[in-house]
Amino acid sequence: MVYSRHILREFDTALDALRSDALMMASLTDRNLQNAMTCLLDRVPELCAVTVADEKEVDALEKKVDSNGVEILLRFQPVASDLRQVVSTMKLGSNLERVADQAVKIARRSRKLTMEPELDEAIALGPLFIEAISLFRDSIRSFADGDVTLARSLHERDRELDQMNHDIADDLTAKMAEQPDRIPDYLNLLFIARHLERVGDHAKNIGEDAVYTAQAEDIRHPNNLLEVG
Repeated sequence: MVYSRHILREFDTALDALRSDALMMASLTDRNLQNAMTCLLDRVPELCAVTVADEKEVDALEKKVDSNGVEILLRFQPVASDLRQVVSTMKLGSNLERVADQAVKIARRSRKLTMEPELDEAIALGPLFIEAISLFRDSIRSFADGDVTLARSLHERDRELDQMNHDIADDLTAKMAEQPDRIPDYLNLLFIARHLERVGDHAKNIGEDAVYTAQAEDIRHPNNLLEVG
């Protein structure tokens, strides 16, 4: 399909609006993660409630991104790099909604922990929080800027986050044996660590989409190549 200049301008405007909504989602999701972290580490239950309430804005934007993305596909029938940009932006919205879900789950468990005597192990989750949020922010920057080098680096960093989660799980499991009366609280911390590990997974997915958008290369499952012959 050959577009007229007028149609091209309309497509560019629609795509810019779609990306703007997705990046607004990213900003809100980042804020949700920050609030969930503060809720746990600084024991501020009010921010737990804010995190849960703010998810509605993220959900509304995801619906808008999906709807407008489909409209762009139907109206302009983009191909090649234009098609990749639209589809990847819609996938970004889906990943962001899932990250926001993880933030809400963290906030709900953190609120329960603020109602109990403080555990030193809660503070130990600080580095995991920081790394997960850093990974998430870099994934958004790689997508927004088309930074393929940054996007490719997320795979290894996600593995490091997985190892951090594994180490924390081992420590918390040992603590349960030492303090069985606090098992419910340690379980909440275990789940929070798991939710943060999932944030890293979604950040990695966003990085993969950034590479696909920029270079039309699928870098998922790099170690699962089929052998022929």
